[in-house]
Amino acid sequence: MATNTSFQLFSSSNDKPSLGLGFLESSEPQLPPPPPSVEVLSSEVSSSVKYTVEPVNLDGLTLLKGRVSTKEVLGLPNSDLVPGIYEGGLKLWEGSLDLVKALRSEIQNGCLSFEGKRVLELGSGHGLPGIFACLESAAEVHFQDFNAEVLRCLTIPNVNANLSEKAKPETVSEVRFFAGDWGEIHELLPHARESEIDLTSSSEHGQASAYDVILMAETIYSISAQRNLYGLIKKCMNQPNGVVYLAGKKHYFGVGGGTRQFLSMLEKEGVMAATLVIEVADGSSNVREVWKLSYK
Repeated sequence: MATNTSFQLFSSSNDKPSLGLGFLESSEPQLPPPPPSVEVLSSEVSSSVKYTVEPVNLDGLTLLKGRVSTKEVLGLPNSDLVPGIYEGGLKLWEGSLDLVKALRSEIQNGCLSFEGKRVLELGSGHGLPGIFACLESAAEVHFQDFNAEVLRCLTIPNVNANLSEKAKPETVSEVRFFAGDWGEIHELLPHARESEIDLTSSSEHGQASAYDVILMAETIYSISAQRNLYGLIKKCMNQPNGVVYLAGKKHYFGVGGGTRQFLSMLEKEGVMAATLVIEVADGSSNVREVWKLSYK
């Protein structure tokens, strides 16, 4: 595990070109049009899909996670994802657990507080990081996923299962759920702007309603989606005090994305700083990381 390491653009002669700005030359196939963006109400939780729940222990913190069938929910064979149709929200990815552990560490070290904050979890799936923010007294927690079916069949039941047992009545967060593509979802999110903030302006007009904390795990695997993701972050993130916690693999073999490739894009623009919070090497060749992003 490594902590508090500042990110620098890779310039070593040993670096591969794919770690630079290869997203500009992505060869990923053209995807179908995204589904329309919608708000999914808590009352729309699916009653027709079998949902079972089991505990997940995270170094002494126990959260509940659901299990549903991809075939039953989406009519697809059990698969990690189908680009442009299903983006893997029914699977509990390792980065989601890494992110919760990192958030706990940041709170314990006095580097983060959710109390009274507006929180957005992008690519939520199971929603465990957002659920953790609820349990830490966030004022609002909004969950976004590509698929409305994931929210109805998994995210909302997970939120209900965890908060019904653990949340204190006097500190219950406002929770809302939004489905759609990162290029369009800002039109529905309550605390997003219509366009990216002018980062060269000293004006903070309209910043009071932006999100204080943005959480995302395993969202940067697709190079073709990274520009929309980064654009959405800038439309949602409070300036100058907002933060993003990003969990993912250092490199996603076979698809080209990864934390370092995404951070290279951020450094090229030069408006955000990135700090490594934790690094997880579990014996495999693919290292997982959690990064904290903030405005310079």
